[in-house]
Amino acid sequence: MSTLKTPFRYDFVGSFLRPQILKDSKKKLKNGEIQKDEYDKIVNEEITKLVAKQKKLGFHAITDGEFRRTFWHLDFMWGFEGVEHEDTGNGVKFDAELAKLDDTYLVGKIKAKAHPFVEYFKFLKQFEDENTVAKYTIPAPAQTFQQFIVPNNIEGTRKFYADNDELIKDIAAAYSDVIKQFYDAGCRNLQLDDCTWGAVVGDAAAQRYQSLGIDIETVKEQLLKVNNLALENKPADMVITSHICRGNYHSTYFTSGAYDPVADYVFARENVDALLLEYDDERSGGFEPLAKVSSDKKVVLGLITTKSPKLENKEDVIKRIHEAAKYVPLERLCLSPQCGFASCEIGNKLTEEEQWAKLKLIKEIADEVWG
Repeated sequence: MSTLKTPFRYDFVGSFLRPQILKDSKKKLKNGEIQKDEYDKIVNEEITKLVAKQKKLGFHAITDGEFRRTFWHLDFMWGFEGVEHEDTGNGVKFDAELAKLDDTYLVGKIKAKAHPFVEYFKFLKQFEDENTVAKYTIPAPAQTFQQFIVPNNIEGTRKFYADNDELIKDIAAAYSDVIKQFYDAGCRNLQLDDCTWGAVVGDAAAQRYQSLGIDIETVKEQLLKVNNLALENKPADMVITSHICRGNYHSTYFTSGAYDPVADYVFARENVDALLLEYDDERSGGFEPLAKVSSDKKVVLGLITTKSPKLENKEDVIKRIHEAAKYVPLERLCLSPQCGFASCEIGNKLTEEEQWAKLKLIKEIADEVWG
């Protein structure tokens, strides 16, 4: 078992653009032109190739690119008892287009069972070596909590949960169980992907919650509570990080706003080992809120965008790293893209070659800054 621990000076969030053969095979499976075992064989082959590319570039974290998923978050939720989903053509309105997502809702109490993602991790783990470690990504407990309290779901949720506290307890218990499943399978590096903090920043968020008659500070306390409660029993030698995002679908975004309104919660009080933070454009605000990051956390600066093929200027990125170091010591900083390259199957608007060029630049910058 690899003893390496995330995050690394040069890192990435987790998802990668789906190769064309994977997209074509998914269509063939859906149309009944190939069988599931044939499709799985193709997925395994493409993940194997992806890991080889990650290693060749010199990265120490390896992921499966989330190649087995349709959505970065919902597929994981479907692995719990009490959760069902349906493709109705609906979704969530992002800045430039509708993010098409399966309706995902409760049909009973949330409970853990043998989670398919753990089996996916086992396939990835075989590629670990002395220079690399398998990192697996799952949506944060807060993301699952939010999924079932949004306006179009809350009425159905109340059939099974009289209040949010009861829901939080069950989600935390289910996550605690699955985290142990990952640990028993040899996982020592788990990343929680969390758009909830990004969804409660900015004026638009405050107006949205006010219109629903909900106190936004209460929402923040609940997001923090469900995340920390789920991690209460985490093994001491398991690294758990959190990636905070403002939405990443087909190169568009869900929300904008600086971290100031949530820094006292997630930066100061969330019990994770590191924060991977979106900082690729002005929508994220300045680095000042980083002063609130507790001293036991590392910060991975997401200064390279996955939303555009344009390659960043190396000197500009280095300058920004040193600006951030005014608030968090340089030795606790790392560098990565702001998000994955394909949070959902559709992927962002760049090519695979442009994706790898971004990662090559990240490594070059990190080598120059940290040696």
